[in-house]
Amino acid sequence: MARKAAAGTGTIRKKTVKRGGKEYTYWESRATIGYDPGTGRQIQKSFTGKTQKEVAQKLKAATAAIDEGTYTAPSKMTVSQWLDIWTAEYLGAVKPRTVDNYKGVVRSRIKPGLGAIKLDALTPHTIQSFYNGLSKPHNGSQGLAPKTVKNIHGILHKALQQAVSNGYIKVNPADHCILPRAVRRELKPMDEDMITAFLKAIQGHQFEEL
Repeated sequence: MARKAAAGTGTIRKKTVKRGGKEYTYWESRATIGYDPGTGRQIQKSFTGKTQKEVAQKLKAATAAIDEGTYTAPSKMTVSQWLDIWTAEYLGAVKPRTVDNYKGVVRSRIKPGLGAIKLDALTPHTIQSFYNGLSKPHNGSQGLAPKTVKNIHGILHKALQQAVSNGYIKVNPADHCILPRAVRRELKPMDEDMITAFLKAIQGHQFEEL
Protein backbone atom coordinates (compact mmCIF):
# COMPACT_ATOMS: atom_id res chain seq x y z
CA MET A 1 0.00 0.00 0.00
CA ALA A 2 1.41 3.38 -1.01
CA ARG A 3 2.25 5.87 1.69
CA LYS A 4 2.49 9.60 1.07
CA ALA A 5 5.84 11.20 1.68
CA ALA A 6 6.60 14.50 3.36
CA ALA A 7 4.70 17.45 1.90
CA GLY A 8 3.14 15.11 -0.65
CA THR A 9 6.28 15.22 -2.83
CA GLY A 10 6.49 11.49 -3.37
CA THR A 11 5.19 8.06 -2.40
CA ILE A 12 6.88 5.12 -0.73
CA ARG A 13 5.94 1.59 -1.59
CA LYS A 14 7.18 -1.93 -1.13
CA LYS A 15 8.17 -3.79 -4.29
CA THR A 16 9.02 -7.40 -5.07
CA VAL A 17 10.81 -8.41 -8.26
CA LYS A 18 12.03 -11.73 -9.64
CA ARG A 19 15.58 -12.10 -10.92
CA GLY A 20 17.10 -15.41 -11.89
CA GLY A 21 14.19 -17.27 -10.35
CA LYS A 22 14.63 -15.53 -6.96
CA GLU A 23 12.42 -12.92 -5.39
CA TYR A 24 13.89 -9.67 -4.08
CA THR A 25 11.96 -7.20 -1.94
CA TYR A 26 12.87 -3.55 -1.48
CA TRP A 27 11.30 -0.16 -0.84
CA GLU A 28 11.01 2.56 -3.46
CA SER A 29 9.96 6.18 -3.59
CA ARG A 30 9.47 8.42 -6.60
CA ALA A 31 9.53 12.19 -6.30
CA THR A 32 9.39 15.17 -8.63
CA ILE A 33 12.80 16.88 -8.65
CA GLY A 34 12.09 19.48 -11.32
CA TYR A 35 10.59 20.17 -14.72
CA ASP A 36 11.92 19.77 -18.24
CA PRO A 37 12.43 23.32 -19.58
CA GLY A 38 11.56 22.17 -23.10
CA THR A 39 8.39 20.17 -22.50
CA GLY A 40 7.34 21.37 -19.05
CA ARG A 41 6.96 17.76 -17.96
CA GLN A 42 7.90 16.60 -14.49
CA ILE A 43 11.34 15.10 -13.97
CA GLN A 44 11.09 12.28 -11.46
CA LYS A 45 13.76 10.50 -9.45
CA SER A 46 13.51 7.07 -7.86
CA PHE A 47 14.98 6.40 -4.39
CA THR A 48 15.41 2.80 -3.25
CA GLY A 49 16.50 1.07 -0.07
CA LYS A 50 16.22 -2.08 2.01
CA THR A 51 13.82 -0.51 4.53
CA GLN A 52 10.95 1.95 4.45
CA LYS A 53 12.81 4.18 6.91
CA GLU A 54 15.93 4.33 4.70
CA VAL A 55 13.92 5.40 1.67
CA ALA A 56 11.97 7.95 3.72
CA GLN A 57 15.25 9.53 4.85
CA LYS A 58 16.56 9.71 1.28
CA LEU A 59 13.32 11.29 0.13
CA LYS A 60 13.32 13.79 2.98
CA ALA A 61 16.94 14.83 2.28
CA ALA A 62 16.22 15.25 -1.44
CA THR A 63 13.07 17.26 -0.74
CA ALA A 64 14.95 19.60 1.60
CA ALA A 65 17.72 20.08 -0.98
CA ILE A 66 15.16 20.81 -3.71
CA ASP A 67 13.47 23.41 -1.50
CA GLU A 68 16.85 25.06 -0.82
CA GLY A 69 17.83 24.93 -4.48
CA THR A 70 20.91 22.80 -3.78
CA TYR A 71 19.76 19.45 -5.14
CA THR A 72 21.87 17.96 -7.94
CA ALA A 73 20.26 15.12 -9.85
CA PRO A 74 22.55 12.12 -10.37
CA SER A 75 24.11 12.13 -13.81
CA LYS A 76 24.59 9.18 -16.14
CA MET A 77 27.69 10.85 -17.53
CA THR A 78 30.97 9.01 -17.04
CA VAL A 79 34.28 10.62 -16.14
CA SER A 80 35.50 9.84 -19.67
CA GLN A 81 32.51 11.58 -21.27
CA TRP A 82 32.93 14.64 -19.09
CA LEU A 83 36.66 14.86 -19.85
CA ASP A 84 35.86 14.82 -23.57
CA ILE A 85 33.42 17.70 -23.07
CA TRP A 86 35.84 19.60 -20.84
CA THR A 87 38.80 19.38 -23.22
CA ALA A 88 36.61 20.34 -26.19
CA GLU A 89 34.59 23.18 -24.64
CA TYR A 90 36.39 24.64 -21.62
CA LEU A 91 40.02 25.17 -22.62
CA GLY A 92 39.52 28.14 -24.91
CA ALA A 93 41.75 30.40 -22.80
CA VAL A 94 44.56 27.84 -22.62
CA LYS A 95 47.54 27.85 -24.98
CA PRO A 96 47.29 25.27 -27.80
CA ARG A 97 50.45 23.52 -26.65
CA THR A 98 49.03 23.18 -23.14
CA VAL A 99 45.72 21.91 -24.53
CA ASP A 100 47.61 19.19 -26.41
CA ASN A 101 49.39 18.26 -23.20
CA TYR A 102 46.10 18.11 -21.27
CA LYS A 103 44.51 15.90 -23.94
CA GLY A 104 47.52 13.59 -23.94
CA VAL A 105 47.41 13.14 -20.16
CA VAL A 106 43.64 12.63 -20.24
CA ARG A 107 43.92 10.01 -22.98
CA SER A 108 46.92 8.07 -21.69
CA ARG A 109 46.62 8.40 -17.92
CA ILE A 110 43.26 9.53 -16.55
CA LYS A 111 40.81 7.74 -18.84
CA PRO A 112 42.37 4.27 -18.45
CA GLY A 113 42.18 4.55 -14.67
CA LEU A 114 38.97 6.50 -14.00
CA GLY A 115 37.15 6.94 -17.31
CA ALA A 116 34.50 4.23 -16.87
CA ILE A 117 33.30 5.53 -13.48
CA LYS A 118 30.11 7.59 -13.34
CA LEU A 119 31.00 11.24 -12.73
CA ASP A 120 28.75 11.56 -9.68
CA ALA A 121 30.09 8.28 -8.25
CA LEU A 122 33.75 9.37 -8.25
CA THR A 123 35.05 9.53 -4.67
CA PRO A 124 38.19 10.93 -3.02
CA HIS A 125 39.24 7.40 -2.08
CA THR A 126 38.96 6.18 -5.68
CA ILE A 127 41.10 9.06 -6.89
CA GLN A 128 43.61 8.52 -4.07
CA SER A 129 43.96 4.84 -5.03
CA PHE A 130 44.44 5.93 -8.65
CA TYR A 131 47.28 8.29 -7.68
CA ASN A 132 48.89 5.66 -5.46
CA GLY A 133 48.79 3.16 -8.32
CA LEU A 134 50.51 5.59 -10.67
CA SER A 135 53.40 5.89 -8.23
CA LYS A 136 53.98 2.15 -7.88
CA PRO A 137 56.22 0.06 -10.17
CA HIS A 138 54.20 -2.00 -12.66
CA ASN A 139 55.21 -4.80 -15.04
CA GLY A 140 58.89 -4.12 -14.56
CA SER A 141 58.62 -0.36 -15.14
CA GLN A 142 59.10 2.29 -12.49
CA GLY A 143 56.19 4.23 -11.09
CA LEU A 144 55.62 7.80 -12.22
CA ALA A 145 57.64 10.54 -10.59
CA PRO A 146 55.88 12.62 -7.90
CA LYS A 147 55.99 15.68 -10.15
CA THR A 148 54.24 13.78 -12.95
CA VAL A 149 51.51 12.56 -10.59
CA LYS A 150 51.10 16.14 -9.37
CA ASN A 151 50.63 17.33 -12.96
CA ILE A 152 47.99 14.65 -13.57
CA HIS A 153 46.24 15.72 -10.40
CA GLY A 154 46.25 19.34 -11.53
CA ILE A 155 44.51 18.48 -14.80
CA LEU A 156 41.93 16.18 -13.18
CA HIS A 157 41.22 18.72 -10.44
CA LYS A 158 40.55 21.47 -12.99
CA ALA A 159 38.18 19.25 -14.97
CA LEU A 160 36.25 18.24 -11.85
CA GLN A 161 36.09 21.82 -10.58
CA GLN A 162 34.38 22.81 -13.82
CA ALA A 163 31.92 19.95 -13.29
CA VAL A 164 31.14 21.46 -9.86
CA SER A 165 30.60 24.88 -11.44
CA ASN A 166 28.25 23.29 -13.98
CA GLY A 167 26.24 21.65 -11.21
CA TYR A 168 27.03 18.09 -12.30
CA ILE A 169 28.60 17.25 -8.91
CA LYS A 170 28.34 19.00 -5.55
CA VAL A 171 31.98 18.97 -4.48
CA ASN A 172 35.34 18.27 -6.08
CA PRO A 173 36.40 14.75 -4.99
CA ALA A 174 40.04 15.56 -5.83
CA ASP A 175 40.20 18.40 -3.30
CA HIS A 176 41.77 16.57 -0.39
CA CYS A 177 43.83 13.81 -2.02
CA ILE A 178 47.37 13.36 -0.73
CA LEU A 179 50.03 13.55 -3.43
CA PRO A 180 53.35 11.69 -3.28
CA ARG A 181 56.19 13.68 -1.78
CA ALA A 182 59.02 14.63 -4.08
CA VAL A 183 62.37 13.33 -2.84
CA ARG A 184 65.36 15.52 -3.60
CA ARG A 185 68.23 13.65 -5.12
CA GLU A 186 71.66 14.29 -3.66
CA LEU A 187 73.84 16.21 -6.12
CA LYS A 188 77.17 14.56 -6.84
CA PRO A 189 79.58 17.03 -8.51
CA MET A 190 82.23 15.62 -10.83
CA ASP A 191 85.70 15.11 -9.42
CA GLU A 192 88.89 16.15 -11.26
CA ASP A 193 89.23 12.89 -13.19
CA MET A 194 85.62 13.06 -14.35
CA ILE A 195 86.01 16.70 -15.43
CA THR A 196 89.12 15.85 -17.43
CA ALA A 197 87.36 12.93 -19.12
CA PHE A 198 84.32 15.13 -19.87
CA LEU A 199 86.39 17.92 -21.46
CA LYS A 200 88.21 15.36 -23.57
CA ALA A 201 84.95 13.75 -24.68
CA ILE A 202 83.41 17.01 -25.92
CA GLN A 203 86.38 18.14 -28.00
CA GLY A 204 85.15 19.04 -31.45
CA HIS A 205 81.49 19.13 -30.37
CA GLN A 206 79.38 22.09 -31.53
CA PHE A 207 78.80 23.15 -27.92
CA GLU A 208 82.39 22.65 -26.78
CA GLU A 209 83.02 26.37 -26.15
CA LEU A 210 79.80 26.69 -24.15
